[in-house]
Amino acid sequence: MSRFTIGATDFELDGRPHRVLSGALHYFRVHPAQWADRIHKARLMGLNTIETYVAWNAHSPQRGDFDTTEGLDLGRFLDLVAAEGMHAIVRPGPYICAEWDGGGLPGWLFDDPAVGVRRSEPLYLEAVDEFLRRVYEIVAPRQVDSGGPVVLVQIENEYGAYGDDSAYLRHLVDLTRASGITVPLTTVDQPTDEMLEAGSLPELHKTGSFGSRADERLATLRRHQPTGPLMCSEFWDGWFDHWGEHHHTTPVAEAAAELDALLAAGASVNIYMFHGGTNFGFTNGANHKGMYQSHVTSYDYDAPLDEAGFPTEKFFAFREVIARYAAVPDEVPAAAMPAPVLEASFDTVLPLRDAVAHGTAGPWRSAHEVPTMDSLGRYTGFTLYRVGLPVAAGASPRVLSFGEVRDRAVVSVDGVRVGVLQRDHHDHAITLPAGDVLEVLVEDQGRVNYGVRIGEAKGLIGPALLDGTPLVDWQALPLDLDAVVASLGGGGAVSTAVDATRASSGAAGSAVDTARASSGAVPLAGPVFAHATLHVDEPVDLYLDTSSWGKGVVWVNGFSLGRYWSRGPQHTLYLPGEQLRAGANDVVVFEVGAAASAGLSFVARPDLGHTEQ
Repeated sequence: MSRFTIGATDFELDGRPHRVLSGALHYFRVHPAQWADRIHKARLMGLNTIETYVAWNAHSPQRGDFDTTEGLDLGRFLDLVAAEGMHAIVRPGPYICAEWDGGGLPGWLFDDPAVGVRRSEPLYLEAVDEFLRRVYEIVAPRQVDSGGPVVLVQIENEYGAYGDDSAYLRHLVDLTRASGITVPLTTVDQPTDEMLEAGSLPELHKTGSFGSRADERLATLRRHQPTGPLMCSEFWDGWFDHWGEHHHTTPVAEAAAELDALLAAGASVNIYMFHGGTNFGFTNGANHKGMYQSHVTSYDYDAPLDEAGFPTEKFFAFREVIARYAAVPDEVPAAAMPAPVLEASFDTVLPLRDAVAHGTAGPWRSAHEVPTMDSLGRYTGFTLYRVGLPVAAGASPRVLSFGEVRDRAVVSVDGVRVGVLQRDHHDHAITLPAGDVLEVLVEDQGRVNYGVRIGEAKGLIGPALLDGTPLVDWQALPLDLDAVVASLGGGGAVSTAVDATRASSGAAGSAVDTARASSGAVPLAGPVFAHATLHVDEPVDLYLDTSSWGKGVVWVNGFSLGRYWSRGPQHTLYLPGEQLRAGANDVVVFEVGAAASAGLSFVARPDLGHTEQ
């Protein structure tokens, strides 16, 4: 057992000065069979610590749940960090941002409109306490003074950018200490006077988040943290991507120079990210700063270790910098090799309308006024809405409008697609032809993870009007995608639980009888599910080419790889080899738009899109 403390000028390990050289690695973004490999490679770069957030909505998709199986086994992850001889920093939120769905705050938290987010409001604090107590049951026995790896625990996350409720922070500190956490507690904020002042308490050790101008930002941090070690606990070495933008990269030499400046100043560091991983399933978040922007599936982040776990040029540049200040192992990780190039044809297609008619996609629910997804108890994925249209007085087109669409709605009349309403285009209205039945397929493209729009409901937001008159007597069907995938033979998961926002399966029956065989040569006209059988000699990482497809989601052996979209920048999906088995593997695609390619194509290297360079 060791003792980790904050001294007058340094972190101290057993009474001796200790510099924290940490890298961010989110266990919930990495296949659990890959954790040990990624942790080991962090040590090979010269790091001595692994940092992770804890995603509340991953562990608790419904209130009362606390899932710690497979890809959510935080205890096992921390034990692997210890087995590598490294320390750990845990940042449990409860809000994490992280470009993760809702910033980690679960959708059910906002069912009661009286809840007060990220402040000392009783309903919110009651839920937060339930979550943090469960987290600390895992973390407390794994602290360094109990023989474990955990040396620091963070209170909240960049709180100074959101609020200044010191009573709220005090509550979190008291709960954390009462739960047996004895290691030093920290906060992090961007190094501005306002944020550093608002986002912490006197007894908490303040750290900064930035990726440039290290000397200037450390000086600002020192004004607010006059004693103890300086630490950049989010050194931004890359950036995230939105659909419709370019792929963000940071020049290697510039990032290495900034890291060097930090270490030359004697500061400790947590590199965000060391290895970004993937937003599997429906776990990506979104930003909304005047316009809604959804994050892509890849969280490569232009990090030292790429999405598939291979070292990048940045890995070796950072390793060279770290070697000037600390011992670095002689071993280096293997370079990336081209992935196998494979193809497979779709053998079965199932239009969404057939899955709905058969009942495989779940039951319909009735509501007088158009309901949100949240009011139906569904906090992610797709919901199909249906309502009868009143008889038109004439043959003139009619205008359908909603208060808001969150986030993308495919509009059909009598089974014929009319158009799409997109939140990022600020679409609210569309012209309808004459017809009897309106259907609207709505996709939640990720909950806002930063700012004042955290916690907003998803789906169709009323009022729903036809030529200014309310449309009433709606039916809504939150799609049970897991049930449909399983009905097509795609439910034989090798191991999952990484997809924190997976839908519950409860629909009876199978859609096999309504699915039809595919010739393997017919493009997909969505919304439609398609199945293919992928044969591999042995499990190996693959890159699925989505460049000829429209928009949708992919599952392999029941595990969701995440979303794809022709909008880019990302045009491949990373498939962890650990999710495959030797022989036959089931792949299911849910195409919402149209896919020109009538099969699967796996390519040698990832395509994360064009850059600005």
